[in-house]
Amino acid sequence: MINIIAAIGKNRELGINNKLIWHIKEDMDFFKEVTTGYIVVMGRKTFESIGRPLPNRENIVITRSNLDIDGIKIEHDPYKILELNEKVFIIGGESIYEFYLPFADNLYLTEIDAEALADSFFPEFDKKDYDEQIIKESREEDINFAFKVYQRKKNKAWYYENRRI
Repeated sequence: MINIIAAIGKNRELGINNKLIWHIKEDMDFFKEVTTGYIVVMGRKTFESIGRPLPNRENIVITRSNLDIDGIKIEHDPYKILELNEKVFIIGGESIYEFYLPFADNLYLTEIDAEALADSFFPEFDKKDYDEQIIKESREEDINFAFKVYQRKKNKAWYYENRRI
């Protein structure tokens, strides 16, 4: 099962200069709670911005480079992730989100009620294709935000169009 998790601003802002825009403790705690015990998949730049494997998770980095990093599995073929029969969380960056969005069953989005200067953005998606569930609304440091899960409305046509590999 492919899941995407991200914190995004009003204009789908993700980050700037390979760094997160917002550092909201409650969002970081939510990320840790949701992804711990599962596989997390990220691009090389996202891994470099984190700087270490995330604990208590299997870390996979999608890259064209030949890297050898302790605690990290390197994958050159992004389609291989779709063959995993486990719960997977796609954690960024922009191009990785864009690649996996058509295959994602669930989007775990922290929607931040703010705008910011950014150079990376979450891809556009049609909310009509999803059932939206608000998990929690909160406020930290004068910023309102909501934890939401968008669950894809599945039908046979979508399944066959997007799951055949």
